[in-house]
Amino acid sequence: MHQQGVGDFQYYVGISSLSQIATTQDKVCVLNILGGESSEVTPVGHAWSGGNVVFGTSPGRRGQTLDTPCGPIPVFNSVREGLEAGHRFNCGVVYLPPTAARDGVAELIRVNPELKKIFIITEKIAVHDAREIRAMGQQAGIDIFGANCLGVADAWNQVRIGGALGGDSPGDTLKRGSIAILSNSGGFTTTIAQYLRMAGWGTTTLVSSGKDIYIHYAAPEFAFALANDARSKAAVLYCEPGGYYERDADFTKPVVACVVGRWKAKLTRAVGHAGAMAGGHDDALSKERWFMEKFGVDALYTPDNPVFSAKGAVVTNIAHIPAALTAVMRANATLPDFAPEGTMELKPWFGSNQGIQLPASLDLPVVEAATPHNAHIAELARSVGTVFARQNLKDASGASQMDPRTQVSSLHGVSMLDAAQKPLEANLALALLRDAGGPNDHALINLSVLALTGLHGTAMLAAAQAAREAGNAPNSVLAAAASIVGPRTAEPAQQVAALLIDLFSAAGLDDACDQTFDCTSIALTPAARALLLVNEPDPLAGAMIEAAQARGIRSVPLTWLIAQAGHPSADAVLAALTTTLGWGPLRRKRVSRLSVETLPWWMRLIGTLLGASVDATQHTADSVCGIAQSERLGARSITEVAALALTGRPLGGNDLFAFQTLTGLLLTNGPGAISVQGAKGAVSADGPETPSRVQLNKAVVGFLTHTGFAHGGNGFEGVAFLLERFAGQDLTDPGNPDHGLDLAAMINAFIDDYAAERSAGKETGTGSRNLPCLNHPVFKGKAVNVDPREKFVRELFAARGEYNIFHDYYRQLAQALFDRGVTRNVFCVNVDALIATLLLKMMWQPLREGRLSTAQLETAAFTAFLYGRMIGCAGEIDDHLNRGRNMDTRTPQSQVRFVA
Repeated sequence: MHQQGVGDFQYYVGISSLSQIATTQDKVCVLNILGGESSEVTPVGHAWSGGNVVFGTSPGRRGQTLDTPCGPIPVFNSVREGLEAGHRFNCGVVYLPPTAARDGVAELIRVNPELKKIFIITEKIAVHDAREIRAMGQQAGIDIFGANCLGVADAWNQVRIGGALGGDSPGDTLKRGSIAILSNSGGFTTTIAQYLRMAGWGTTTLVSSGKDIYIHYAAPEFAFALANDARSKAAVLYCEPGGYYERDADFTKPVVACVVGRWKAKLTRAVGHAGAMAGGHDDALSKERWFMEKFGVDALYTPDNPVFSAKGAVVTNIAHIPAALTAVMRANATLPDFAPEGTMELKPWFGSNQGIQLPASLDLPVVEAATPHNAHIAELARSVGTVFARQNLKDASGASQMDPRTQVSSLHGVSMLDAAQKPLEANLALALLRDAGGPNDHALINLSVLALTGLHGTAMLAAAQAAREAGNAPNSVLAAAASIVGPRTAEPAQQVAALLIDLFSAAGLDDACDQTFDCTSIALTPAARALLLVNEPDPLAGAMIEAAQARGIRSVPLTWLIAQAGHPSADAVLAALTTTLGWGPLRRKRVSRLSVETLPWWMRLIGTLLGASVDATQHTADSVCGIAQSERLGARSITEVAALALTGRPLGGNDLFAFQTLTGLLLTNGPGAISVQGAKGAVSADGPETPSRVQLNKAVVGFLTHTGFAHGGNGFEGVAFLLERFAGQDLTDPGNPDHGLDLAAMINAFIDDYAAERSAGKETGTGSRNLPCLNHPVFKGKAVNVDPREKFVRELFAARGEYNIFHDYYRQLAQALFDRGVTRNVFCVNVDALIATLLLKMMWQPLREGRLSTAQLETAAFTAFLYGRMIGCAGEIDDHLNRGRNMDTRTPQSQVRFVA
């Protein structure tokens, strides 16, 4: 037992100087050497220390080795086996789980009489076990460090034992000097050493004391060894709340104490490193007071109020440690160990204020990064767009999510309730560019899509018409057309998009709508010119350019393209429009370059789906649905044309708003929806890690084949149900609240029939039919059940002063079924009812006048779902193309079962 220097210990302390903690003579045995943490950090420490680990243990793995930069470390089943093989050691490192740590310590002490030091990395060891470990160490005359520590290191001896002090390159942080460190935090031990080095202070011995129940080598032992270490002129202590170790330490050399954790005093239980209990006298404020009394100071050291003495200073921020130490050492007539090497202050290597004007104090200047990071950042600066980390997206998505509380989904952070108030063109921008954009963006999308909606004389229209005449559902009709929009149809425009991104990035274009941008520096090679220009005027290109001028579209790429000597191709014009559209999100790193390069393909796909959704007779060489090409390209929106294609008549005012609301609500129902799984599965099948192989049209077909009358066509059933209920009724205007119909009588008559049907079904065991668009497994279990989407639409239209008799009927029916005792609670009117009621109201007049058949109306209900969902699935496909891993939608064989 040492009783010399400082420290009158009533227990065993074998180490009398910090220089003895980690020496070049120490040989180490590591328990659980092949564990996850040890296998990562042991090779680094072993190599830096010149090979100080003689062997390790891992039960059942005798004969294996742990590879390190300076040779393999042998592994044995037990410590005794290693000793019997001729290895000798005096230090043990414990990486065992908490329940095994005590037995590991016991084994080390029992079988090795040469043992002098044990370093316990394990955290959360039970109090009972910690006491026994303490007793075993005292009885055997062994110094124990930890638990819950990162070991020790010595910059003079260039030795590390246990843990990861100094990180992956200890030599970069642990420079020989005069300052010792004791820290409750292993990670901050290294951080403090780096701060000190930047300020010109090197280190001697670093001790990560840990902060478990017991700190076996704590501040009193450290102070004693510090006093006897001629190398160490001062010390830095990092302290957290809990324990009285620091109060009992007697320091004879200058010390800077960093005390953290004031916020823990507000808690009622221990947090982080164990020990900080509210209401105790060992909280952060108490520890600050202990140190201030030791140092003879009355306040904390801060840059604005540098309070210190020759004995030391107290700080609460590790960033203040170097300045405080330098001040204290200056008071002791001691200069730093070497010239300062820099500063640990925040030095941004790259930054973006996102257009926000910041105060000078917050607008940190960007500096050149250290080598080799400066070269990497320069390369990054030359790149455009972002790169997403690839991951398994089988049951995940970076595009959509479902709020489990409200069951309302969102796309790129925009709730479907908000999307319902945006036009289709804005939602398409949201899906593909993660931003709904503004009027210029919407004009770009409208022109790009509608220029490709006219399918007269194309194979896409022929295929769709053949599928339609064969009796296929709308999804199969659209799939037939989409199948033909393959990679080769989009390749020319995509090549131009890639070229434009290269040219305008090199030219430094920031805002693609800035018509004052100087394009004179952009030069074209003959090969590039051949991509952009054709020998004869392209009629579609000319029509698109005229339409862009008519819409007042601002586009630097398009203006530059028009200025070239020659005739732009339609593909080049399309690429100029889509590059303009994607430029802002690309520059803001919101989307990848791949996403912007594929925009022309998406415009062609969406245009084809929209055009194929109407009969071939609606297409002529110069018009679609009776709208001339010049008007369609120069003035109409996707929303207007889609509404016309769906209903067969131009919609405006309230009807167009209702159509927009309906399609916006249907964009997505979260990444678990069947339609989304179909799209993601198709992308995965092609292998998104090689994006050039992924066929976007096939992914769209995947979405389409995963919709049907049960998923997507439920509105079809609602329409049929309402037509039955209102058959024979003299309803002229569904939007007139004074419609003259007795809804209550109609509902009661239906309930009489329905109740009789249910009663008969119980008698015969055949059951009864479910009422379409009423009830939903997610929205049930309460006295009154509500689908929040239906509630939102109901309140939205009420605020607009609009009435819908069909919606009113569904609401009254749900209540009457409960009032009559047919249901045990009030069913919710679900989102499928909205499809049926909104659509039926829009199309009631042509239906009543015989210009529309019930079959066409029911088909329209299905198509309305497809319009909304094709936009949402475009976002999922693009996200999966950028983030997904190959074949990540497969079900593991262990989860597959055979049904007999």
